[in-house]
Amino acid sequence: MESISVFDIFKVGVGPSSSHTMGPWRAAQKFLKAIESRASLARVRRVRTDLYGSLAKTGKGHGTDLAVILALSGEDPVTCKVEGLTDRVEEIKQCGLMQLAGQHPIDFDFARDVLFHMDTALPFHPNGVTFTATLDDSSIISETYYSVGGGFVVQEGEAPSGSHAKALPFPIEHASELQRYCREQNATIPQIVMRNELTWRDEKSVRAGLLAIWREMQACIWRGCNTEGVLPGGLNVVRRAAKMSNKLLGAPARPLDLDEWTGAVTVSARDFEAILKWVSAFALAVNEENACFGRVVTAPTNGAAGVIPAVMMYARCFKQMSDEATIQFMLAAGEVGSLFKKGATISAAMGGCQAEIGVSSAMAAAGLTQVLGGSPGQALMAAEIAMEHHLGMTCDPIGGLVQIPCIERNTMGAVKAITAANVALESDPAQAKVTLDQVIATMWQTAKDMSNKYKETAEGGLAVAVTVSEC
Repeated sequence: MESISVFDIFKVGVGPSSSHTMGPWRAAQKFLKAIESRASLARVRRVRTDLYGSLAKTGKGHGTDLAVILALSGEDPVTCKVEGLTDRVEEIKQCGLMQLAGQHPIDFDFARDVLFHMDTALPFHPNGVTFTATLDDSSIISETYYSVGGGFVVQEGEAPSGSHAKALPFPIEHASELQRYCREQNATIPQIVMRNELTWRDEKSVRAGLLAIWREMQACIWRGCNTEGVLPGGLNVVRRAAKMSNKLLGAPARPLDLDEWTGAVTVSARDFEAILKWVSAFALAVNEENACFGRVVTAPTNGAAGVIPAVMMYARCFKQMSDEATIQFMLAAGEVGSLFKKGATISAAMGGCQAEIGVSSAMAAAGLTQVLGGSPGQALMAAEIAMEHHLGMTCDPIGGLVQIPCIERNTMGAVKAITAANVALESDPAQAKVTLDQVIATMWQTAKDMSNKYKETAEGGLAVAVTVSEC
């Protein structure tokens, strides 16, 4: 059984896609290490990247080419400067020279060295990429990787190893097992998950790490709610979060920093309509940042990165969620994300948007139910309710960009999560007719039955019904 930490589910990175940007970025970094283990970087004369399946079909709209170029150049998505990111890639293309791993110059010809195989998919997963390095004696080093969703990367033929192969005190593959542990240990979901997390790091580090990730989420919301303009990519989508924020707050006398802005939101109007608009603004803000290669938290994917931060900000501002409750939210939500990854998929290229917005909504519903005082059964019931009403959702991005319908779908996922939590909190899980395990299995079967044209290929749905020129 694969062991998945909450820090595998929540990762800091760069937009717009965990599968198509973060995954290929990490795959390229793995390839650099593979070269170093078998030869010297100084011996490399050329590196070719072959993109297959969904990575080829929507790769340019998702920035896959930018990701692999930056990764091969030695940049990391957690620490790289996001400002001027596209300009740095363009400079590499124009000068025809790449600093491999930031230290060894090699010739680079974009048309020759980054190839999009639109009509070929590799058998293991739709998101396949092969890197081939040619050395000074004409020998080659070649490896194939699969971006399997949420920034997770699997090398061809690779079994779980390292941190993903650790034995946990409470191994969990099904929601029923998690609920049994809670009952037997007289514990909450976060308490069980925390005990597992101690396999990787001490409790102080877990708590500090989760709060640091939450701070990144907050900062992303703040940036999105304070940045106007038009998103890149050719659709000319106008950013809306800042306008909504300014209208709800009233034009401040001066720019507000993150804490000042959060405080202003907290004391702003609290009627139903205003709170609903704030939840939408929070979600829009994150995914508008994601669409312009901003820094976001994969939760559990980039395309669905706005759902959980929006619900957490709602709980923070309007339900007085403390730091301790924030940690509990993330532990419960992270475990639900892990259940979906193990039992189904969190890759839109495998399962459509139910695997991204649906999973993030289920995670948020469980986390919110937890911090509002729900039992383990109610938290899992909330996750089931949220996913049940995302089943069959397609992934059909117009122009292959993570903008339409992706950005608005995050607002819908957030609102559904809040509704699911409220319904679960007023329900008896013992009377539920559908379990979380059953809905996970159903989602996976639905994913397998779904036509490939609705799985992040830009070959069906809105992607073909609406042309870029019409936008």
